Amino acid sequence: MQKRLLYLFIGLLAVLIAQAQKPKTPSSSEIYQSLQKLNFLGSVLYVAAHPDDENTRLISYMSNHVKARTAYLSLTRGDGGQNLIGPEIRELLGVIRTQELLAARRIDGGEQLFTRANDFGYSKHPDETLEIWNKDEVLSDVVLAIRQFKPDVIINRFDHRRAGKTHGHHTSSAMLSMEAFDLANDSSAYPNQLNQTSLWQPKRLFYNTSWWRYGSHEEFDKIDKSNMLSFDIGTYYPLKGMSNNELASLASSQHLCQGFGRLAQRGTQNEYIEFLKGDPLTDNDHIFSGIDTSWNRVKGGKAIGDILYAIEENFNFKNPSVHIPQLLKAYQLIQKISDAHWKTQKTKELKSIIEMCAGLYLEASAETNWATGGETINLNIEVLNRSDLPIILTSIQNSNDITISKNIELKGNTKYDFKETLKIKNDAKPTTPYWLNEKGTLGMYKVDDMALIGLPETPRVYTIGFNVLIDNVPLTFTKPIIQRFSKPDKGELYRPFEIIPEASAKITEKVIILNNDQQRDITVVVKAGRDNLEGDVEVCHPNDWNIFPKKQKIAIAHKGEEQTLVFTVIPPKNQSEGFMSPIVHIGDKDYTKELIEIDYEHIPFQTVLLPSESKVVRLDIEKRGENIGYIQGAGDVVPESLEQIGYNVRVITLDEITSDTLSNFDAIVVGIRAFNILDDIEFKQQQLFDFVSNGGNVIVQYSTSYGLKTKDLAPFDLELSHDRVTDENAEVRFLNPDHEVLNFPNKITQNDFEGWTQERGLYFANNWGREFTPILSMNDKDEVPKEGSLLIAQHGKGYYIYTGLSFFREFPAGVSGAYRLFANILSLGKDDVKEALKLTD
Repeated sequence: MQKRLLYLFIGLLAVLIAQAQKPKTPSSSEIYQSLQKLNFLGSVLYVAAHPDDENTRLISYMSNHVKARTAYLSLTRGDGGQNLIGPEIRELLGVIRTQELLAARRIDGGEQLFTRANDFGYSKHPDETLEIWNKDEVLSDVVLAIRQFKPDVIINRFDHRRAGKTHGHHTSSAMLSMEAFDLANDSSAYPNQLNQTSLWQPKRLFYNTSWWRYGSHEEFDKIDKSNMLSFDIGTYYPLKGMSNNELASLASSQHLCQGFGRLAQRGTQNEYIEFLKGDPLTDNDHIFSGIDTSWNRVKGGKAIGDILYAIEENFNFKNPSVHIPQLLKAYQLIQKISDAHWKTQKTKELKSIIEMCAGLYLEASAETNWATGGETINLNIEVLNRSDLPIILTSIQNSNDITISKNIELKGNTKYDFKETLKIKNDAKPTTPYWLNEKGTLGMYKVDDMALIGLPETPRVYTIGFNVLIDNVPLTFTKPIIQRFSKPDKGELYRPFEIIPEASAKITEKVIILNNDQQRDITVVVKAGRDNLEGDVEVCHPNDWNIFPKKQKIAIAHKGEEQTLVFTVIPPKNQSEGFMSPIVHIGDKDYTKELIEIDYEHIPFQTVLLPSESKVVRLDIEKRGENIGYIQGAGDVVPESLEQIGYNVRVITLDEITSDTLSNFDAIVVGIRAFNILDDIEFKQQQLFDFVSNGGNVIVQYSTSYGLKTKDLAPFDLELSHDRVTDENAEVRFLNPDHEVLNFPNKITQNDFEGWTQERGLYFANNWGREFTPILSMNDKDEVPKEGSLLIAQHGKGYYIYTGLSFFREFPAGVSGAYRLFANILSLGKDDVKEALKLTD
């Protein structure tokens, strides 16, 4: 049910989705709103830690009501979160969440910035966060963002005074913002940045507070608000046909991978910001109090303002093109102002408005959405002037600095099509997120090019510049090359134009588990980026493993096609693990990366190149039982992982949960967050309880403690909490070392808790009935022990298990101990296990 609602919601946002992937064709009201923003010379920078931390209500209010240039600086890309819509985690999840932020900004009118910080997972204290992040590097990125964006006002999402009381990333974002506020205007701080930007001193810094900071509306009502500003962010926008909070709800609903699809809000709603530092407020009603946000702010600006304010006052909604002559005069005057920052920013905004007023449609569409170095691609150039103004297309210029003369007068509403070719440079770099080009650390992405630091995505290299004359004023409009195509069941579609390598390869399984020393076949898939690809493939492997054959030939006739190869893996006799990587040899070049495609309807199509490797584990593991039913939750690869160790796994829906169906399984595993997202799961609980009573096992993986769909998580009392252990190396203590789950069929030792990734677990239980037996105790540094990570209760003939241990993260990382422990959980109570236990007594 929840997934059906999610897909329905995506469908309702179809118009917004289309806007995210096709050229803008703005209405007169949108042009007018752009003109209003052009006439406001002020800016706001909103600062927080992750995608979906941002207050879209306030960002939208600043952008659409105040008319300020507004940006959100997210210190991370959210790589450490969970994914409710697909299997992508870590770096690939960061790519999705980056695009969801950009989709949100397209709706609320903001811009998007980042630092190089990597979301390494939940952190309980800013001291830990800033040590893992490398405080100095992230602070330098925040300073750089301020110097480049030049905000008058900075608003922190979180409170810098709450160290240790909330997520360490959250507090760190506020602490760094506080420090950067002063450093941005200090020439001794990060002086190398001044080669490409300049010093800047923001005027004020605020904290976006709310009742939740104080625990309740009642407590918030009691506090002194004399140092705060408040806004009614429910203001209605007639030009948009919706209120600010409706718009903000649409923006925040772009965070679909985090389950943020939600109902719109309407009506009066107050937002509060607390003054922290900077120039004292002289007008308690306005965030820009005492700051000149008119054209008088810049030298020579009055003449520009006289033109543009008059256009705003007398805007012609029926025919915006009548304003172009005056807009061109303002454009020429802007080119003469000395303030480089405002000259650059307002030139960009004004050119866009001129293009919109003229109804110019400029498009460069490639015959394919990707190409390789050295390839020549065909382009279809479309130019359309939908105004009565005489416009001359003098020439077009491609990314190779080749100018093609045209000298065509663009007659009103007459489409001009041109067929051109573009030669891709032989040394063209593949298109991939720039922050993934080099291997970073746990807390930082490695980006050395300062021109890239902070950008939301990799700049498009291949563009077409349209050189035009409008009233004898030369202007250039630059458009990225895209692919425009159609599908019978979807209509017109757009994809970015990407550069890919001539060959890429992957092993189809990211984790390969072998529970004995018998050889096994693996599949390698090679994809051709060009026609007539020939070469050979080998698989690198650990020294104590063997691969047969050593090499295999490939011959692929057409680009985009794939060839599948089968290699035989021969594992060692004893337990061992390592990595295998395919290498494609084409002439004197080697290719070692996998081409990953991310394709969701609410974000643009993405291609990502990552090192192609799979973890191989020769694992000493025993198991009992054969058939597992899996109730899918928010999305993970646990079913595939269990198949790796020999289980037959069938994913079942709630509708399939009947006594007859359940009788086919030895155990049922409930996916992560299932009790948060499956609306009807409460109606199936009794059948699951009966399954346990009759001898089956039910293993429930974590759900969050809030938003549960049922109060009856188990046949006995069970309450979840926010307890978690974020240190993946935290000591694990055995509370009941003789319990069968730690002994059969696999003897669990401390070695099984080595090599875990990101965390031990989350959303542990904190209260449970006496029927449950806690198995493990663990805690982060300086915290009390937590015993709710693995609870086992016998119910009738079977066992009901709750676990907050992060198996969903450990399985994809090939953590052998996680597999061994989970096999023991599935094997609980099986007859041969009980017999083995009796023999040891």
